[in-house]
Amino acid sequence: MRPKSSRQSSVIRAAIVLLVICLFIYVWNRDDQYWDSFKCIGPDSAPLSHEEFRSLSPDDLANPHEPYNIDEPTISNIDLTALTTTKKFTDRVLILTPLRDAAAHLSTHFTLLSQLTYPHDAIDLAFLVGDCTDDTHTTLKSELTILQAETNPQRFRSAMIVQKDFGDTLGQSVEERHSFAAQGVRRKAIARARNYLLYAALRPVHDWVYWRDVDIVENPETILEDFMAHDKDVLVPNIWFHRYDKDGKDIEGRYDYNSWQESWWGRRLRRRLDKDIILAEGYKEYNAHRRTLNWMGNRHKDPKKEVHLDGIGGVNILVKADVHRSGINFPCYAFENQADTEGFAAMANRAGYSVVGLPNYIVWHIDTEEKEGNLKGRKKGEEE
Repeated sequence: MRPKSSRQSSVIRAAIVLLVICLFIYVWNRDDQYWDSFKCIGPDSAPLSHEEFRSLSPDDLANPHEPYNIDEPTISNIDLTALTTTKKFTDRVLILTPLRDAAAHLSTHFTLLSQLTYPHDAIDLAFLVGDCTDDTHTTLKSELTILQAETNPQRFRSAMIVQKDFGDTLGQSVEERHSFAAQGVRRKAIARARNYLLYAALRPVHDWVYWRDVDIVENPETILEDFMAHDKDVLVPNIWFHRYDKDGKDIEGRYDYNSWQESWWGRRLRRRLDKDIILAEGYKEYNAHRRTLNWMGNRHKDPKKEVHLDGIGGVNILVKADVHRSGINFPCYAFENQADTEGFAAMANRAGYSVVGLPNYIVWHIDTEEKEGNLKGRKKGEEE
């Protein structure tokens, strides 16, 4: 006699077999629509052979989906890798000029701009107007309207006016602007204005940035080409001015003391000063005995001569645009005890860029009528 447990196992196996048979019969009798739901969607033919695939035309292989519109106006694709400074007439130049109470100088400024021989369709202009008490803004718009008229062959590629007041109340007289007490405050304010103008106007298409003050009265028409030929990261010319004595002789005053080479005395002085004090070259209060560019030059000698500089002035600066893009701007605070353009030169030198002056290349500034024309007791033509 079989054990009870064996009989129970046999019954369970028989029940499972019966259940499988019933399920198979049920499924087999389902309608064709049910089975069609399991079919793959696609052609009835077999996949293409290698030879058949190679024989297809490009139209047969085309993607049936609509492509993405890369010209969508809300999406920009900027490739700065392809932007290189080439020193060619195709390079885009951005000319930047900060303005404050400058209405009297604008006519000469635009005359000199119009005379530049560099292709005007490769030049963009931008101005910052701030804290003015005269009609600088109105005069600027009037001059630009004439210059940028479609019938004017000297028109530039584009022009921009940026308006920004910084609350600067320092007077514009020579005594107020050039006094020693005003230098720290004035240079911080100018630096801030330069940075606002730079960041508003600089575009990915620009290869060079040319900083140009409004009160220049004379310069070579080929100044941009001359500067670019040196292929330096930062470059400035020598800044002088004309003044005529009672006999009609031109004393050729030296104007810009902000372009200089550091001295042992200057380095020693900076080590002793508080980090927030801003040094201003050319003042007896902080005599650093620096060698200034304006006393190195001789306009009768080679204008291509180069010298390294530790500080620069802002009357005329040509900068490779990538220097600014890399974060070298105009500190509106004390950076190595310098601010504005002198602080900019300190930053550029610290970052390893070339900062160069041209002692024999002269750009003429308006005479500011300072005492003795900044000759500081030297005779005309005397060099350090």
